[in-house]
Amino acid sequence: MMLKLYGFPSSNYVNMVHLALLEKGVPFEFVLTYPDQSPEFLAKSPRGKVPFMETPNGYLNESSVLLEYIEEATDGVPLLPKDPVEKARVRALMKELELYIELPARSCYPEALFGAKCPDAIKAKARDELIAGFATLKRHAKFSPYLAGDSFTLADIVFFYSVQFGVSVGKKLFEIDFLADFPEAADLLQRLGERPHVQSIAAQRAVEWPKFIASVQAKYGVR
Repeated sequence: MMLKLYGFPSSNYVNMVHLALLEKGVPFEFVLTYPDQSPEFLAKSPRGKVPFMETPNGYLNESSVLLEYIEEATDGVPLLPKDPVEKARVRALMKELELYIELPARSCYPEALFGAKCPDAIKAKARDELIAGFATLKRHAKFSPYLAGDSFTLADIVFFYSVQFGVSVGKKLFEIDFLADFPEAADLLQRLGERPHVQSIAAQRAVEWPKFIASVQAKYGVR
């Protein structure tokens, strides 16, 4: 059977998996799906989140797991190095991006994206973690010309969808431009954004984004 990816275009986690499938050249079906807590949905995604994927052997969830599965279980363009040490370094970059940039930025999304109010303690913690996270990226990434070296990898996918939101949160909430003294990251973001598959996903996101923002603002009671 063909792989099926369940999610919606406004989710950066969904878009990470979507881009990996496109870049590898794997046949798949995208099934427009929103988070749900119904028993039927929870049988496929235990936390009721997206993305999740239908495979010949059942359903899988969590974006980082899906990225690994796509690389290990499908043919196509390799998105991880063959050498075990280099592969581990790519995975370390992916984990650092998730823990130290994406997640701190995400904690401030209600205010940064939707106009709700985040507690000051959460914002202070996110600010400190983002500063440390971008410092970590400066020390660890190669940018030669891709994040982990001379080849496009899963780390570049996580980088693109994590760093752009981290930068947005930094500017909107903290008046910090994390790219001001980080031209290597700014250049890589621009080059990744020019990839045809990235642009096709961005076009789908642009169509859905106003509806998504309105629905979340209604949830938070923002007018």
